[in-house]
Amino acid sequence: MTGRIHSFESFGTVDGPGIRFVVFLQGCPLRCQYCHNPDTWGAGGEEYTVDDVVQRALRYKNYFGDKGGVTVTGGEPLLQIDFVTELFTALKAKGINTCIDTSGIMFHVDNAENVEKHKKLLSVTDLVLLDIKHIDDEACKKLTGQSNQNTLAFARFLSDNGTRIWIRQVLVPGITDGDEDLKKTRAFIDSLKTVEKVEVLPYHTMGIVKYEKLGLAYPLKDVSSPTKERVMNAKRILKK
Repeated sequence: MTGRIHSFESFGTVDGPGIRFVVFLQGCPLRCQYCHNPDTWGAGGEEYTVDDVVQRALRYKNYFGDKGGVTVTGGEPLLQIDFVTELFTALKAKGINTCIDTSGIMFHVDNAENVEKHKKLLSVTDLVLLDIKHIDDEACKKLTGQSNQNTLAFARFLSDNGTRIWIRQVLVPGITDGDEDLKKTRAFIDSLKTVEKVEVLPYHTMGIVKYEKLGLAYPLKDVSSPTKERVMNAKRILKK
């Protein structure tokens, strides 16, 4: 089986526990206004077999050891769920820790085949980094172009299946940093049984240069990074 891959990072330190070999898959159905990887959205990337990726990861196993592992992100990695499942199966056979960074947008709770595919994937997944884009559905549609219902359903599915979760919240001034929204997010997190960690990721503008190269207008050009005080406020609410 082959997958379309945008790039690799050999020494990731912010994509799960320990040092990670990070695989960025190509393609994403979301159009997050703060996305700093718009070059992963559409078609493109290079085709790799599962064995190609496993062999690349094994080169760095001495670096990430037992405390690190492999993280698959994107784009949206679960657009290529069959490839990720086969990859993780092969990695687990080598004793390598596996982690997915996803929005959960590809999960469809009313589709039995889709649910079974996600269940199969989770059987070879050690940790899911789940990005909750916005707890308010209408605000999420405006921010990403998609509803948050699949994401929230996936979070419940992970919890019900005993899968370890780290919740991620990008903090964008005036969009995702409102106290009431943060409290609603915290209330939702409290309804889950397997959340181990909540990460607040301050919005930044480092992706603007990619938009310029692609000839795209940057949606948040007038938005600055959050202040230290607003970041600390979000952490107080979300990480109580």
